[in-house]
Amino acid sequence: MSTALDRLKNLTNKISSYELARKENMILLKKLYKEVGIDNKVKNFDDLFSFKAINLSGASLVEENLGEIKEGKYLQVLAISYDKEAKVKTTNVSLAYFGRVENVDVGFKDSVVEFIIRYRFEKSFMTLEHYNSMLTIFKK
Repeated sequence: MSTALDRLKNLTNKISSYELARKENMILLKKLYKEVGIDNKVKNFDDLFSFKAINLSGASLVEENLGEIKEGKYLQVLAISYDKEAKVKTTNVSLAYFGRVENVDVGFKDSVVEFIIRYRFEKSFMTLEHYNSMLTIFKK
């Protein structure tokens, strides 16, 4: 019995830990949204999540070399929008352009990278919730 109780306690701790991390992430994401200037292109913060994805050019988003610049490239935040009614379903939208990555202040570049990772963290929760609700169709 205690094994089942221990598993339940561990699961509860993990869930509450994720929820706390998610709340903190949203606070920091909103701050970075303004700090890096995404609010100039996307006026309403919640509209960020209508994009299928947000990517970055000019710096790495791979864990092993996160934030490492790609010499000769341009630092740019790109979003992928989706319109199921359009002939071409997906479109790349520039949300922010900062010029040659080697000319961008390192601290600012790191804030842009952090914005992308924090966006993806929240987007993954939204995707999880979406598929969880879809699974209710299969419950009998």
